[in-house]
Amino acid sequence: MRKRLIAVMLSVILCTGMLTGCGNWQTDTENETGKLDIVATDFAPYDFSRRVAAGAANVTMLLAPGEEAHSYEPTPRDMIKIQNCDVFVYTGGESEEWVSDILEDLEADIMVIRLMDCVELYEEETVEGMEAEEHDHDHSHDHEDEEEAEYDEHVWTAPANAIKITQALGEAFERADPSYRSVYQENTESYVAQLRDLDQAFWDVVDDAERKTLIFGDRFPLRYFVEEYGLDYYAAFPGCASDTEPSAKTVAFLIDKVKEEQIPVVFHTELSNQQMADTICEDTGAVKREFHACHNVTKEQFEQGLGYLDFMWSNVEVLKEALN
Repeated sequence: MRKRLIAVMLSVILCTGMLTGCGNWQTDTENETGKLDIVATDFAPYDFSRRVAAGAANVTMLLAPGEEAHSYEPTPRDMIKIQNCDVFVYTGGESEEWVSDILEDLEADIMVIRLMDCVELYEEETVEGMEAEEHDHDHSHDHEDEEEAEYDEHVWTAPANAIKITQALGEAFERADPSYRSVYQENTESYVAQLRDLDQAFWDVVDDAERKTLIFGDRFPLRYFVEEYGLDYYAAFPGCASDTEPSAKTVAFLIDKVKEEQIPVVFHTELSNQQMADTICEDTGAVKREFHACHNVTKEQFEQGLGYLDFMWSNVEVLKEALN
């Protein structure tokens, strides 16, 4: 049903000529004639794209600042932007299943980049104490049929993956617009160097840590992060859970873990209601901290130009507090 609806909407858009004048979230500069037009679905692909393409292309984000990334659905204006762009960048995964329907019916010849194709993938998992939704598939690692696996889409949360993504974007933008090859190469090299510094900072924290366990009173979109740095975690829900109303059993389990292991920090992610983290902290004396997963940003943060590096460097400091 949704596929047919998207096809009809796209057909109407193309037939009515509504191909200009669309307001979307962009970089500081408006569209400039002759430059590559890059459209990204949400914040992570947008931020990587604008760092690599700075000075050489116009980059637009479809998701509005402050909106929930997992429940986003494209509007007719969003489909117009995709139809008219030169390069379309998206993450992939369950939250962006709508993309395949749009691309299948797209008449324009555009370059498409999927972040999940740039890195080695991990399946989503349900760890001890975590609530699995009734409609979720089995997230164990014993799949006989790999096609049934549901892979964690939050691939950018490990800086090592962010490096691979940045390099892949740089190479793709060069192919799409060779006239700015030197700009893309310089931007890519500079940004990768900064990401490597960030990666080393996280390793320094982990290598000097007294403990290796994180507690999230929230969704947990950081599977790639903890796998990279060899950390353990307990959380209320998987990263893409749609239901975030915890049961008393889940709250009690996390409270017991904090007390048992004397965990000093309970994390929540950006733009969440923080209620569960508050409850755990009140009962245990732990402090509440935000670990920014770079799903999205507030309008104020967007207008300030804050990005992945800003939020991840803040994460370095709160991780240090949590592991010591």
